[in-house]
Order: sequence, then structure tokens, then C-alpha cells
Amino acid sequence: MILLAPMEGLLDFVLRDILTRVGGIDRCVSEFIRITDQLLPERVFTRIVPELLNGGRTLAGVPVRAQLLGSDPVCLAENAGRLAELGPAGIDLNFGCPAKIVNRHGGGAALLDEPDTIAAIVAAVRRAVPAHMPVSAKMRLGFNDDSRAVECALAIAGGGADELVVHARTKAQAYRPPAYWERIADIRAAVRIPVVANGEIWTVDDARLCRQASGCESLMLGRGVVTDPGLGLAIKASMNGPASGTTAGIDWPELLPLLAEFWHVVCTRLDARARAGRLKQWLNFLRRRFPEAEIAYQQIRTVNDPVLIDAWLAGVVQRQEGPRPLVQSRAQ
Repeated sequence: MILLAPMEGLLDFVLRDILTRVGGIDRCVSEFIRITDQLLPERVFTRIVPELLNGGRTLAGVPVRAQLLGSDPVCLAENAGRLAELGPAGIDLNFGCPAKIVNRHGGGAALLDEPDTIAAIVAAVRRAVPAHMPVSAKMRLGFNDDSRAVECALAIAGGGADELVVHARTKAQAYRPPAYWERIADIRAAVRIPVVANGEIWTVDDARLCRQASGCESLMLGRGVVTDPGLGLAIKASMNGPASGTTAGIDWPELLPLLAEFWHVVCTRLDARARAGRLKQWLNFLRRRFPEAEIAYQQIRTVNDPVLIDAWLAGVVQRQEGPRPLVQSRAQ
């Protein structure tokens, strides 16, 4: 199974929509919904996870689990109960966010120094959510070090979680390579729930090595699939054939219609001030994989007028789109 990671400020509903049209992604987790000291109104949940208005799925039909972040078991449970009424594909709990503002308030990765609190949160949410609805969690290996990684995983499993995603780095290690996939194997050996490996998976070869080191069949992709939207497809294809170093799931002409659709969704759903920045943000990731994206990024790097971007993108698609069918036809 291939999961799409939650990444605040990057993998929101817009990019979930587009990436799941490509195919190769079996399930998504939303960016976190922050819970502090109140019961949130439904409109907050549907604003962050608009897929709740579509049966808990992206437009391509891929299920989305809604993620909650907080440190108060009672408040998290109350919000999880309300959220469950909206019909997500499951509820996920964030024990991995490395952001300083989140950690300062006792949320995200800061809880990895408090396994008892983690267990209480998971147990409270599990009780508040209908038995048929999955409750999962995502954690890092620790805050400053990984000495309590297994203890935290056992707390999550003991609290009643159905699945655990492990980002194979500590908060202190942030996103610096490498990822310590072998530590996921230690966690997997200790718990009796499914474990998903996450961290530093950029290519098909990375996926193969991660599976070998962690023992996990299921993987969660983040920046790797933002950089190469066909990575999920390529990983799945590699499982049915010889190992390959290529990540070629889709090529640039196939990606262009999706880039245009991404811009269309951004322009219709996001605040005007954020639109140009979102397109540049994705192109910035794509240029690691596609030389054409480097050219595109440089062409619009200083452009912020949506009208000019419309004209530029229309010209790029018209000049470079190949005769292949739209990638949307491959959506799962």
C-alpha cells in the first residue's frame, strides 16, 4: 500500500486532488487540524479537509483520513467524535510534527517525551470514535534522540490504534538525510499492529531499500511524490518486475495538463494572494525531477499576476503537451 503523507503548507486538499489523479496512491492523510481547548465547528473540519463533503475521498476516489494534533486527551476525543460524524476514511493522530510553534505548546513531536500522554490520547480518541472507523497515528523516532521510540510505539498500539506510520528520524534530525529505516524494524517487531515506513523515499530504489531495512510492505510518500508525481505508480510497477533505479511513472508532457488543472483549482479555491506562490512552490519541487520544470520555474519566478500566469501556462501546455491521453484516466 502507498500512502500520501500529511505535510502542513504543502500537501493540502489541492495537491491531494491532483496527485491522486495520477494514480499509485491508495490512501491520503490530511494536514493536521489543530485542537487546543474547544470543540471546533464542522466548518473548520470541512475547510481543512473538504473531501469530507465528498464521502471522505478525493475527486479521484482515494480515501482520506483526517489528522488531529493536540495534547489534551479529553478535547481531542470530543473533536474526534464530531469529526467522525462527518465520515472521514479514518482519524489519524499527529505525534511527529517538528514545528517549533507546535512543539512549544506540547503538540506533535513534543509528545514523544510523554508516552503516557500518548497512550491516553489514543485511548480517549479510540473510545470516542465508532468501532468501525480506523484510528491511526504518525510518530517520529523521538524528540532529541530515539531512545524511547519503541516505548512510544507501544503506547500508541496499547491505546488501541489500528495502524502506525513511523517517520524514521527524530524531531532534532528534522528532514536531514539519512532516514533510519532500520529503527522502524525495531518498532515493527515490538507492536502487533500494521506499521508503515516513511522518510527519505525519493526513488524506486529508495522504496526497495526502505522495505528491506524496515520490513514494512506499506510506505508513506511525502516530498518524493510531490517531486515525482508518478513515483507511486513506479514503485508499484517495480514490485511486479525487476528492481529499477528509474522513477519514471509519468513524463513532463503527461504532467502538464495536471499542472494546468492544479493552477485552475488554486485559482478557484485559494486566496488570491497565495495563488502564484503555490504554483511556484510545486514547480520548485518538480525541478528536482524534471529539467523542464527548472525552465518553467525560472520563467515565472518573479511573476505574480494571475493573468500573466494563465497566458504563460496556456502557451506551455499548447507547445509541449504530447499526444498521450490525459494522466487523469489512470486515476485509481
